[in-house]
Amino acid sequence: VDMNDRESLVHAVQTCLSSKVVSQNSDLLAPLAVDSVLGILGPNPSEAVNVDLRDVRMVEQLGGTVDDTELVPGLVFDKGSTKTAGGPSQIENAKIALIQFCLSAPKTDMDNNVVVSDYAAMDRILRDERKYILNMCKKIKKSGANVVLIQKSILRDAYNELSLHFLAKMGILVVTDVERTDVEFVCRTLGCTPVPHVDSLSSEKLGSAEHVGDVVLPGSGHKVVKFVGVANPGRTSTVLLRGSNELVLAEANRSVHDAQCVVRSLVKQRFLIAGGGAAETEAALRLRELAL
Repeated sequence: VDMNDRESLVHAVQTCLSSKVVSQNSDLLAPLAVDSVLGILGPNPSEAVNVDLRDVRMVEQLGGTVDDTELVPGLVFDKGSTKTAGGPSQIENAKIALIQFCLSAPKTDMDNNVVVSDYAAMDRILRDERKYILNMCKKIKKSGANVVLIQKSILRDAYNELSLHFLAKMGILVVTDVERTDVEFVCRTLGCTPVPHVDSLSSEKLGSAEHVGDVVLPGSGHKVVKFVGVANPGRTSTVLLRGSNELVLAEANRSVHDAQCVVRSLVKQRFLIAGGGAAETEAALRLRELAL
């Protein structure tokens, strides 16, 4: 099997999907599964000897039908951007920063309570908090970033309304609650470097994309954030799965993964044999000849 022969690969994958619940959608899912794997093999698929399916990210989104499933040559987050402060929802020529520090007032390591009885002292605390957060937002803006991805924090609030307000005023699109497990995939796709402290944020650590923006999905009204036109130095791809209920989504996810495993098997060993017991029949015929 030649890995450049896409049609043969699609036929093999359709055979795999024919026994699945989503078999009626195999005309869409088979080419999608093949393209998602070929996309991470690089410019010369025929030279590849293995493929890591963790480089293909599955994003499930309830609503619509399986026919709405698509392969995104970039990155998709399964929630829209944070627009509580009226920030932008579409950014062209995006410079993307992935921050791991918190855009909120600092806290001590141990639980404590500060009792403030003086109004002047209370105003000073609020003023210092505002100044502290504003300085961090200014440093983010100074780095040249116009899209900020904020990693989810378990110690304290990763962001607050004040920080979102300042970033919105600066024209920065914000995506919050990026899971720790997704950080490596995001960095490889966008070409950015995670920033653990605001002082280490610089233009060299930013990723890039031609367009970043909210997209309303048909059939559900849900919003997702799409990153399109990424350089993709890590060679990754994203499959946006749609389904009318959780059961269909889970079945579609398993079926597409099985289809990708078929392509991976062909990358490792480039042979196909006919089905329907043809191999067993051939072995039986040869054994019969030897026996007689």
